[in-house]
Amino acid sequence: MKSKITNQNNKSRFVIFAFVLFYLICIIQLVNIQIIKHDQYVGEANSQYVKNLEDNFNRGKVFFTKQGSENILVAGVKDEIKIKNNKEYTIKNRLYPLEDIGSKVLGFVAYDENNKRVGRYGIEKYYDDVLSRDGDKLYTNFFAEIFGDMKGAITSDKPFYEGDIILTIDIEAQKYLYETLKEAKTKWKSDRIGGIIMDPRDGRIIAMEELPTFNPNKFSEVTDASDYKNDMVSGVYEMGSIIKPITMASALDSGVVDVDTFYNDVGSRQLNGRNVSNFDKAGRGWVNIQLILDKSLNIGIVFLVEKMGAKLFQEYFTKFGIGTESGVDLPNEVSGLTKNLQSDIFVDSATAGFGQGIAITPIQTIRALAALGNGGKLVNPYIVDSIEYKNGLTKKIEPDEGEQIIKKETSEQVSRMLVHVVDTALANGERKMKNYSVAAKTGTAQIPVPNGGYYKDRYLHSFFGYFPAYNPKYIIFLYQVNPKGAEYASKTLTDPFFKLVDFLISYYAVPPDR
Repeated sequence: MKSKITNQNNKSRFVIFAFVLFYLICIIQLVNIQIIKHDQYVGEANSQYVKNLEDNFNRGKVFFTKQGSENILVAGVKDEIKIKNNKEYTIKNRLYPLEDIGSKVLGFVAYDENNKRVGRYGIEKYYDDVLSRDGDKLYTNFFAEIFGDMKGAITSDKPFYEGDIILTIDIEAQKYLYETLKEAKTKWKSDRIGGIIMDPRDGRIIAMEELPTFNPNKFSEVTDASDYKNDMVSGVYEMGSIIKPITMASALDSGVVDVDTFYNDVGSRQLNGRNVSNFDKAGRGWVNIQLILDKSLNIGIVFLVEKMGAKLFQEYFTKFGIGTESGVDLPNEVSGLTKNLQSDIFVDSATAGFGQGIAITPIQTIRALAALGNGGKLVNPYIVDSIEYKNGLTKKIEPDEGEQIIKKETSEQVSRMLVHVVDTALANGERKMKNYSVAAKTGTAQIPVPNGGYYKDRYLHSFFGYFPAYNPKYIIFLYQVNPKGAEYASKTLTDPFFKLVDFLISYYAVPPDR
C-alpha cells in the first residue's frame, strides 16, 4: 500500500515538474520574442503587412491610335534580365518603342528628390496619378487588413484611379509629321521647328511634334534640358501674319467692314511716334480688303483696327483666347505675353493685329485659327481619347461644343478669303488644288531681342491652313525659328504644309469638295 502511494506521488511530481518546465520555456520564449528579438519580428510582421514594391516597378500603358487598326503601345514596362553574383534577377524599366518620335507628348519617368519614380514632362507627368502603380507606393496585405487589428492600417482607393491611356494621336500621322519637320529643319537649318495637326471641329489633336527632341529611353543623355520642354504648349512666339485672318474676322464680325470694303493703302504710317509699314514699304492705293490677306499688308490691318477701335479689337482677341491657356491636357502650359492687348496706346493694338508685340503659344494659336474654319467656335484642344481603368471601367473623353465667338457667316467669309489666298496669291496660284479647297496663310515675324528691339536677320516662319475649307476636318499649324537661306515663310513652309495635306487626304481617304 505504501509502495502505491509513493508511485503516485512520483507521477504527480513529474507532471508538476513538466508543467513548470513548459511554463518556464514559454516565459523564456516570450521574453525572447517580445524583448530580445522584438525589433526583428516587428520588422518581419510589418514587411508582410506593408512592403515597398519599388524594385518591382510597374506602370500603366500609353497607346497611340491607328486608322483602321488596333491601338499601338508607345509607353510600357519592359523586363530586363540581369546577372549579379552568378544569379539572375529581373529589373523592370519604362520602354518607349518609338524612341524620339512623339517624346515631347509622352515625356518620361525618372526618380524624384524622394527617390520615387514619377512622370516627368508630357502625358507621363500630367496623368501620373492614373499611370502610377503600387510599385511606387505602399502595398496593403488584403488578409491583414481584413482580419488584423493593426491600428492605423494603411488603406487606399488608388486602384480605382489606376489605368491605361489611349491618346488621340494617330501613329502614322505622327510619324509623317516628324519626318516632314526633320526634312525641313535639315534643309533650312532652323534652330527649332514644330507642328500640330488637329480636328478643328472638336480640338482633337491628331499629331504634335517638335525638333530638336530626345529619346526617352535615354533621357539622361540629354545635355540641354530645354530639349525636354514641349514648346507647343510652353513656348511663346510673336507669330506674325498668320494672326491677320483673326483681325480680319473680328472686323467683319463686328460689322465695321464687309467683303466689299475698300481702303487707301499708303504703304507706311506713323503711329504714336513709330513707323509702321508693309513688308516692302510700298503702297497699293485704293484696294479691296481681300488684298490685305493676299499680299499680307500691315497697313491694311492698321485700317481694320482703326475702324474697330482699340477697345473692341482687344475684346475680340480676348474672345479668340489670345492670352489665355487653351486647357490642353499637357503640363506646363503658359498663357503668353499679351500686355499690348490691355494697352491704351493705339500702335500696340495695331501691331498686335498683324502678330507683332504679342507672344503666344502654338497650341493657343491653332485653337484661335480653328475658329475661322469651324463655324466660329472656340474649341478646347485635347490629347487623351480615353482612359481604361483597372477596375474595368472606361472613361471616354467627350469634347464640348465650344463657345461661339464669331458668327457662322463670318467664318464662311474668312474661309472664302483664305481660299482666295491659296488659289491666286500663294506662289502665284501654283499651289491651288484641283479637287480640294484649302484655306491658308503664311506668317513671317521678326524675332525680338531679349533686351528690346528686334533682330534684323532672324525671323520666325509660320504657316497654317485647313481643309476642305468649307467643312474642314483638319487644321495644320507649322512654325520654325530662325531658318537660314530664306526670309519668308512662303519659301520654307509651303512644301511641308502641302506634303502633310496630301498625306492626310490619302491616309484618311478625304473625299474631294471641288
